[in-house]
Amino acid sequence: METSLLRQHAADAVQALVEPFEALAQDHDFWNHTKGVLGAPGLFRVFLLQRPVAELAVVADSFHTKPLRQFLQSTGRYQVLALSLHKVQLFEGDRNALDAVTLALGVPQTMTAALGDELTEPHTTVSSHGGLGSGHMAMHHGQGGKKDEIDGDAQRFFRAVDRAVLEHHSRPSGLPLMLAALPEHHHLFREVSHNPFLMASGLTVDPQGLTQDELRQRAWDVVAPQLEAQQSAWSDAYAAAAAQGLGSEDLSEVAHAAVAGRVATLLIEAERQVAGRIDQSTGRIDPAELGNPRVDDVLDDLSALVEKMGGQVHILPAESMPCHTGVAASFRH
Repeated sequence: METSLLRQHAADAVQALVEPFEALAQDHDFWNHTKGVLGAPGLFRVFLLQRPVAELAVVADSFHTKPLRQFLQSTGRYQVLALSLHKVQLFEGDRNALDAVTLALGVPQTMTAALGDELTEPHTTVSSHGGLGSGHMAMHHGQGGKKDEIDGDAQRFFRAVDRAVLEHHSRPSGLPLMLAALPEHHHLFREVSHNPFLMASGLTVDPQGLTQDELRQRAWDVVAPQLEAQQSAWSDAYAAAAAQGLGSEDLSEVAHAAVAGRVATLLIEAERQVAGRIDQSTGRIDPAELGNPRVDDVLDDLSALVEKMGGQVHILPAESMPCHTGVAASFRH
């Protein structure tokens, strides 16, 4: 990275840019977890990633964001709402990891917090024998109260949770939401839910009886088939567009269409790199060495350009791409 910078900038300017990176180089604890780092004059950002990415250092006029795009896009990522009458938890992850999410202040975490004086079934208690993370079950003891009153409390509680999770977590993240709850709670929650991100399939289990890793494994078993179906749908949509003359896997043609704002959907191969520069006015691609401090991965720049023009970008593994060129674009017209 320093060698590349010295080709364009004075030594003192290069030193100022490199110093924050050098400070991290010997911090072994820092690198125990996968990180993405972006640096520029006056800016230094570190991103904690839940899955490994290829080791790569890029110096260019723009940030290299393709690994972060793949991490942040909904493909392969999901949230899990672990729901019971006595506890609400939210998790976010992918195939490799599932991390607890701190609930926003507006999300009720207990029925009492949600209903307060309106609670009509105050006699239910919980004897905790562990909880999520321990693998032990929480035992619920009810003394009295009619079932319809209990269900009424549960519905009002679930409605409050659904509304708050949608507002504070689902809409901001755009991630699919999986419900993990007892079978009877699935029915009640789905009856009152208005969350468009709620997945049709969920986990019919008491989430407090699972360790966090068990929850991740079970959740991924549900997510994986839906992920494969989504990626297949994107490939099929591209094939249909290409058959009508509204799609291309030719990088030069796609770049020209992107500059003109014609790309509606762009599929990019995750690990593919094409060193060069895109002329932002004509779409011409000038090949160059990635070591040049003004050159980035063309596919990365293409992704940013398509999003800027209002298109959608999906980063896919090579085996899920509909072609072998690293790029597939569907055109608007």
